Amino acid sequence: MPLTNKNAIVTGASRGIGRAIALKLAEAGANVACVARSLDSVQETVAAVAALGRKARGYAVDVADFAAVEAAAVEIGKEFETFDVLVNNAGLTRDTLLMRMSVEDWDIVLQTNLKGAFNWTKAVTRQMLRQRSGRIINISSVVGLTGNAGQANYAASKAGLIGFTKSVAREFASRGVTCNAVCPGFIETDMTSVLSDEIKAKVLAQVPLGRLGRPEEIAGVVQFLAGPQAEYITGQSIVVDGGMVM
Repeated sequence: MPLTNKNAIVTGASRGIGRAIALKLAEAGANVACVARSLDSVQETVAAVAALGRKARGYAVDVADFAAVEAAAVEIGKEFETFDVLVNNAGLTRDTLLMRMSVEDWDIVLQTNLKGAFNWTKAVTRQMLRQRSGRIINISSVVGLTGNAGQANYAASKAGLIGFTKSVAREFASRGVTCNAVCPGFIETDMTSVLSDEIKAKVLAQVPLGRLGRPEEIAGVVQFLAGPQAEYITGQSIVVDGGMVM
């Protein structure tokens, strides 16, 4: 139980990778504040974390709204007392070719995926710096490394997360706070379930391991980065993609 008595915040915890991360951290002993856009959507995750014997509570927050994030951080601080782990996982897509992409499609993806990570990091790091300990883990994407046609907004947000990760790591290292990114490849989630069989076949042709990843495989890397064995790792972007972009 490497995370016993540690408190974690996981954004986008209602489903997919975020839900898997919340459960994996709880399995390792952590209490989890589960953040999602609505309380109803995150209650299943909260119940699953509580079933593992950990403290769990759901929070409805628009991660793109700094005032809302700051208010939620105050409430979480009252309930959980310390901020030991922050996982910035909340994200969305609005895929289309650049010539068809609306300003609104660009803005909402950047505000959620990138500004949301800034908002939560800014809201919790003052306490982490006082504690002289903390783990910040940003969920980026291989698309942030390679780019992808039809995903200019998403790729920009995920590439921005990698630069953000390195900058935060440099700023906070002297206070014992680490910051790393995890870059998933194609993972079995709601986002990939809508892909046609033809597109999935093209995707799998690019993956040497020949399959989509599982949310639990991303969660396992996050758990490692949150634990004591990773205390000398910071500023890194760890790719979990079945070898796709090696």
